[in-house]
Amino acid sequence: MTSYPKNFLWGAATAGHQIEGGNVKSDTWRAEWAPGSRFVEPSGDACDSYHRFGEDIALLAAAGLGTYRFSVEWARIEPEEGWFSRAAIDHYRRMLTTCVEHGVTPMVSYNHFTGPCWFADRGGWSFDQAPDRFARYAERVTKDLGDLIPWVCTINEANIVASLVFAGMAPAGHRDDDVADTPDDGHTVDEGALQRLREGSADDTTAQPSASRTSWPSHSVALMAAAHRKAFDAIKSVRSEINVGWTLALIDLQAVEGGEERLIAARQRAQLNWLDVSAADDFVGVQTYSRERIGSDGMLSRPDGPVTQTGGEIYPQALENTIRLAAQHARVPIVVTENGMATNDDQARIDYIRAALQGLERCIADGIDVRGYTHWSLLDNFEWTSGFAMKFGLIEVDHQTFARTPKPSLQWLGSYAQASAAVAPKPAKNE
Repeated sequence: MTSYPKNFLWGAATAGHQIEGGNVKSDTWRAEWAPGSRFVEPSGDACDSYHRFGEDIALLAAAGLGTYRFSVEWARIEPEEGWFSRAAIDHYRRMLTTCVEHGVTPMVSYNHFTGPCWFADRGGWSFDQAPDRFARYAERVTKDLGDLIPWVCTINEANIVASLVFAGMAPAGHRDDDVADTPDDGHTVDEGALQRLREGSADDTTAQPSASRTSWPSHSVALMAAAHRKAFDAIKSVRSEINVGWTLALIDLQAVEGGEERLIAARQRAQLNWLDVSAADDFVGVQTYSRERIGSDGMLSRPDGPVTQTGGEIYPQALENTIRLAAQHARVPIVVTENGMATNDDQARIDYIRAALQGLERCIADGIDVRGYTHWSLLDNFEWTSGFAMKFGLIEVDHQTFARTPKPSLQWLGSYAQASAAVAPKPAKNE
């Protein structure tokens, strides 16, 4: 085991809508219940973590993990435009206090795909005032909760959000029954598209934007960057000491013979333009699951061999490659904010994590500034259009009784984290 940096953040991640349940004022809830919905089932009570967060945090801490990345739900905090719920703010303060009581560092996402219905009705991320509305919300959350939040992720996987908007679909958290099955630029998005995007592929190398979308990617990057930058400034104006960044889906893009030019274009559009924005941040969140190979005609079909429940290639080496890409391009500290695999085979999950961490260790050994690793996910949760079928969690959840059963992978990762702390550099005497 390499020597990890002092105070390295070891933990696991979740997202509010995917675990809380009853997020009835969100656009995603509305989309789940809409006629002809693409969701195979609604989130419903999810993992009932809105009421059981104490148990979840306690299990994480007992396993030896010291960081919990979770999201606050915009739709709960600002269910109607301009009206902020004191009760919702108090709920999330109880969550943060529970983290502190268990010695757990909170890392809070202010937006993880979902938003209020009123925001979606105004056009979601595509309407002109979206950055201002998001910044107002970010400022309010920081004023009320920022004293307990050392790390903020403003927008989760902004490149995925923009990619889906560009494709003529609202993102997973901004879709309702008015969204057409076929985008207006003429190319169809199949049912597997969202899950492929969820694993990090924010690029469709075969898609040709219509004339009305010739500004892609500059417009979409500018749109999301404006929201992020305004939120960043709003947060810092209230609590300058908070570490602020956003998270990006960074699939490991690789070229096969003949695909080199396509790789350069795809990487620029799906990754490098976004990492440019991160260069002004305190850190960038790297979210990596697998790789995609690009040939002369676009994305290749996945090779024969073991795959995850989502159909993705089991390729833990992807994490090392995307950390190196982010470090070289953004030149800011890195936190691995998501990494994992969907499987019912928990030993396969352990093997995946072990191999991914070996790559992370090589990055650290080479001097790359990696500050933390939060595994996706703490719980078996609601995975958007796939419902509850995909098992990413370190903890099994019975969605009838809500009973939590830690998997061996939770204890394995916690023990690994504790062992890494034992070999961390010792502080100097004057520290």
